[in-house]
Order: sequence, then C-alpha cells, then structure tokens
Amino acid sequence: MDRIIIAKISEGLGNQLFMYANAYAISKKFDFNLCLDPYSGYYKNNIRSFMLNNFNISSKMAPSDWIFSNSYRNLIKKIKIKCEFLKKKKSFLFEPKDKNKLTKFSSIKLNNFNNKIYIDGNFESEKYFLDYRNDLLNEFSFKKDLSNNKYLDIIRKHNVVSISVRQNRYSERMSNKFDQYSISKSQHFVTKTVDYIHQSIKFIKSKVHNPKFLLWSNDFTGLEKYFPTNEFLYVINPEDKILNDFYLLTQCKYFIVGPSTFSWWGAWLSNNKNKICIRPKNINSSNNLDFWPESWISI
Repeated sequence: MDRIIIAKISEGLGNQLFMYANAYAISKKFDFNLCLDPYSGYYKNNIRSFMLNNFNISSKMAPSDWIFSNSYRNLIKKIKIKCEFLKKKKSFLFEPKDKNKLTKFSSIKLNNFNNKIYIDGNFESEKYFLDYRNDLLNEFSFKKDLSNNKYLDIIRKHNVVSISVRQNRYSERMSNKFDQYSISKSQHFVTKTVDYIHQSIKFIKSKVHNPKFLLWSNDFTGLEKYFPTNEFLYVINPEDKILNDFYLLTQCKYFIVGPSTFSWWGAWLSNNKNKICIRPKNINSSNNLDFWPESWISI
C-alpha cells in the first residue's frame, strides 16, 4: 500500500505556505506521497481561499473521498478521530498545543501512524522544514510571470527596504463590524507595529547606504500620519494584489518584517545574498514560540 499524507490547507496565504512546507518536509523525510486537501478549511468560511495553485507545487490534490469538505463529511471525520483513542496506529496528526493554545517546534515521529495520515495544524516554524529550503524555493516559485510590475525596477535599482503593516488584524473577520473591542485591539496592534518599524528604520539607516523604503499593507487607510508619502513609497497593486505584493516582497534584500505570516514568508523566500531581516521582539504574531528564525535581528 502506498504511504500517503493528506495535508489540510486553510487560512490565508502565509499560513497555507507553512502548512504545505511542513507536510512537504515530512513527506520527504519519511518517504510518503503528499496530497493536499484544499477544501475542508474553507467550506465554513469563504473570507480566505486556497492559493497554492498559483505556485509550482509538486503535490497533487487529494481525491474527494479523502476530503472532509461539508458538514456530513466533517461529522465522519469527528467520529474517526474519536475512534482513534482505541487504536494503536493513528491516522490523524494534529499540531500539539498546550492549555493556552500555544505551540512550539517538536520533532515529528511517525512510528505509531498508519500508511495514510491526515495532517492538521499551522506548524509556524522554519525548524519543521529548514532542511528542505532549496526544494521549497522551487515549490514556491510562481507559475505566472509577475515581473511586469512598475515597482520591480525600483527594487532592483535601489537599496529597497520592505516595510509591512497589517491592519484590522482582529476585526477583519468580524460579523459585527462595529465591535469596538476588536477594533481597539487592532488599532493597538498597529500602534505597536509602527513603533517597532520606526526603531528598525534607525537600525537600517546605520547599516544600509541610501535606503529606499517601500511600504506594503492590506489596508493603507490612515497610514500617512505614520509614514508620510514624501519619505515612503506605497506599494499599490490594483490587480492580483496578494500575488503581486507577495512576489515583490520576495525580490527585496532588506526587510523590516511585520508581525504576519505573509511578511514572514516574503523575507524567508528572498534568496538575495547578505539580506537583512529584522523582526519585532515584543509583538505576538503567532501562537508558535519558535515562529521567528534565530538568524533574524530582533528589535
């Protein structure tokens, strides 16, 4: 019987890349075939969508009878998981979390698993897949030619420093758009991010000759008061924003990495020699305690 891993893919692009990278590394390390479940994570919530089909990934999509993409199939999944307690060999591998829902890197072993394994979790640490970095640079190359972009010439000709600001972190999924607690929490998150960025800019200016600052954001509303347009160039892609933004990020050499998985991957996938990656020291952007690569500068 073939040894198969079915990786559940969900959430936004950054999280999808973490889920795939971890599953890919496991499949290579233990000699499993890798299949993806691109539906189960989205049938209840369509705010996000599966985006890995925009990359040259080598894995195939799982057949429909291995996917839990509706309420009935999800009920079957829950029953299967409950039955696992009585079995020596497991079929479901979940990312371990403590009582506070925090997680950290832990070595994955498959001694007690069947030949068909369902993997579910974010696995937000490079420690899960760093040994396969070269493979993943190919896996996460873009299918579409995105080089016809006015910002790319600027990135190539200047010492561009990428700055990423995520807005509405806690309020973008609200069913009640007037939830003041979530709005206030999001605003506080932005304020802390801005303080970190300005500290990082001072550091960059001491290391990089004549830096040019480009700003990425999911929402530019109100950012002019923190980053005046005469000093910062706003990266505005009106078409295919997510993919074009992401491609441009990966082409940079210097990074003030924002507290988001999207910004994390833009910096990690950059293959420029002598790149500088700065990350926030005191902003929680992940439940994984090993989220930040050890080689990145903490400010």
